Amino acid sequence: MFAVVVTFEIKPEAVAAFTDLVCHNAETSELLEPGCHQFDVCTDPGRPNEVMLYELYSDAASFDAHRASPHYHVFTAAIEDMVRQKTVQTYVNVRQGGAEA
Repeated sequence: MFAVVVTFEIKPEAVAAFTDLVCHNAETSELLEPGCHQFDVCTDPGRPNEVMLYELYSDAASFDAHRASPHYHVFTAAIEDMVRQKTVQTYVNVRQGGAEA
């Protein structure tokens, strides 16, 4: 498996709209992308402007297909003015032979 963790810092006035858009993107990804196995949208009440995504894909190619999908491009364009900062980290499962232990 290939894990992706994305953290967004959202402008305070855009949190509700961003949350609706990211949840729709997550649902669409799970529905339309065979390589997308999990797409969680997470928040912490103590940090209301932060949204963390936890995504699981079959492999890096499946994540690349996600980023090439039409719904991803629509989502990215729609949130452009809502985001203050975005970080993306990727991981491979070492127990599945994804990297040397």
